[in-house]
Amino acid sequence: MLVAEILKIKGGAVFSIPPEATVAAACGELSGRRVGALVVCDDDRVVGVFSERDVARAVARDGQGALERSVADYMTPKVVFAEPHESVDQLMERMSDRRIRHLPVLKDGRLAGVVSIGDLVKSRIEESSREAESLRTYIAAG
Repeated sequence: MLVAEILKIKGGAVFSIPPEATVAAACGELSGRRVGALVVCDDDRVVGVFSERDVARAVARDGQGALERSVADYMTPKVVFAEPHESVDQLMERMSDRRIRHLPVLKDGRLAGVVSIGDLVKSRIEESSREAESLRTYIAAG
């Protein structure tokens, strides 16, 4: 399955936050939207990703004071992107190698969505279920 197909199913919604927003505000967005990461955008430009892991590292490093600091102080600035034509296998390998759980998707240089490791695993499970059902049908037809 390709990234474009996953985005057709889940939609292209991207939850973002500006780099000057506080960590507390970002935590509110993560919780309210029930997501594990936000894309950090400065106008139309992606400048980072801010995830639950970044929150944990911020609080571990700076304690409660981290909540009043900016997302830019703790975000992951080197963003790894996906493209719509890439396969689930390609992205799973990239995410495993880099130990990341969210990839913003760029289409023609514009943000088209975000895929998570959960989206990829769900896609893989559905594909395996379809293959198993096809085999059952083939064997039953005998």
